[in-house]
Amino acid sequence: MKARITVTLKTGVLDPQGKAIEHALEGLGFAGVDEVRQGKLIELDLTDTDKEAAMTRVTEMCEKLLANTVIENYSIELE
Repeated sequence: MKARITVTLKTGVLDPQGKAIEHALEGLGFAGVDEVRQGKLIELDLTDTDKEAAMTRVTEMCEKLLANTVIENYSIELE
């Protein structure tokens, strides 16, 4: 089973890397981009076969390591 975790900064948290991307896009002539928020994608290959157990385990991984829940949100997709 594959887990795909998307981690993004919470609304209101400053995103200097997103701002740098926004300015770079503007510098390259890409108009019409009002705001850029960047995040990260983490993919895990799991040995779990039970989707509910996998979701519980991946949620625990996110809470303990993969996301800083003070400033970041995360979402989990299982395939």
